[in-house]
Amino acid sequence: MRDEHAGSKPKTRRQAEKEQRYRDLVETAGLLFGTRGFAAVTLDDIGREVGVSGQAIYRHFRGKQDLLGKLLLGVSATLLEGGRRIQAEHPQLNDRIESLIGFHTAFALASPEVIRVQEQEMPQLLEADRRDVRRLQREYIEIWRTAIGEIHPTISPVELRTRVHGVFGLINSTVRSMKRSPQQSPASPEVADIAPTLHAMARAALDCRVT
Repeated sequence: MRDEHAGSKPKTRRQAEKEQRYRDLVETAGLLFGTRGFAAVTLDDIGREVGVSGQAIYRHFRGKQDLLGKLLLGVSATLLEGGRRIQAEHPQLNDRIESLIGFHTAFALASPEVIRVQEQEMPQLLEADRRDVRRLQREYIEIWRTAIGEIHPTISPVELRTRVHGVFGLINSTVRSMKRSPQQSPASPEVADIAPTLHAMARAALDCRVT
């Protein structure tokens, strides 16, 4: 049997460092864009946090808009990948719903600044990036729509859409409001307390019946 890894070369130290710098820049950009706003952050600000000059960022990105695009494309792809995995691994409806809620809650608690960027900085994206991010987001939302539609098979499209976005709003906005300061996310003990409560609230919102 052919070894799939045969002939592949290990990464050089330079390649590994370059990839790590790329990740550091994206992560730092997400934090700064989320706490200060895209317009208020410069490449020099981002570079300073990572330990490089603003000009050095051009080795990895075409500019600040490109960096924003890579951030939101990466986040949207991560959410969609997680949603697809849950959909494939949990054909049983209750397990799938529980896993989707747990997955999105964990993401929101880990990345509150990035959620703010998603919600407020989309107009700053280059058109091609905005189109791709929207496509990924629609596919992620459709996974939720399918699951919620199985819970409530007779509801209207408007109510279904309201439930999906209502749950996202409940999770995302609650996490943002729990931040102790713009620069400080909930501490680990707080997260341990917040997560199950938030999960239960989201599940109740999905299960509630409108009479």
